[in-house]
Amino acid sequence: MITPQDWADTRLLWDYHQMGHALRPCSVAIGLGSHDLGVADTAADLYKRGMAPLLVFTGATSPTTRERMPRGEAVHYRERAIALGVPASAILVEPRARNTGENVRFSRELLEAADVEVSSILLISKPYEERRAYATARKLWPEVEVVSASTPMTLTDYVDSIGDARLVIDMLVGALQRLLIYPEQGFMISQDVPGGVIDAYERLRQHGFTSRLIPESQASNPTHR
Repeated sequence: MITPQDWADTRLLWDYHQMGHALRPCSVAIGLGSHDLGVADTAADLYKRGMAPLLVFTGATSPTTRERMPRGEAVHYRERAIALGVPASAILVEPRARNTGENVRFSRELLEAADVEVSSILLISKPYEERRAYATARKLWPEVEVVSASTPMTLTDYVDSIGDARLVIDMLVGALQRLLIYPEQGFMISQDVPGGVIDAYERLRQHGFTSRLIPESQASNPTHR
């Protein structure tokens, strides 16, 4: 059972994970691979609105996407964007990345190899991954400006789109754990986490929302998503 307190705590985490950046035109938009095709939809929309002249889709497969996206996350994102009207010539595909750090590193290498000059990136992720993606990019690509973006939606809308409230809460808790432990491992910059968000995170952990947590013995492993 998910209690009213659980939902209140979840909303605190949801709000914290989103950066609230004002959108502006950037050198390139990078869509981070995942199970969520909404990332490709948002990338296509932002391209059409003139927010970036070039899209990069990055991602191989993971246990959660292997069946749904057998050709790889980035490839399926590309196909989706083309179906939505983005010209193929405006899309680059990075098909190897298996975690957020690799998404950033391999996309950077791809753009450098293509001689694309980059001063700013529009980083498109799932709504609850905005802050994690931002912190990772700032660590691995510090010389560019990072603008975080995701599909605009409420927590309720996102839960409805996934169809599994407990899984969504688990994912929010897991994403916050990574923000807390990954800076010490050198995977992202440190972010200020308000005490109220920490308290909400701890309560949700105590209430059993733990399926997406990294065990302490594996916390230094960069292959975790």
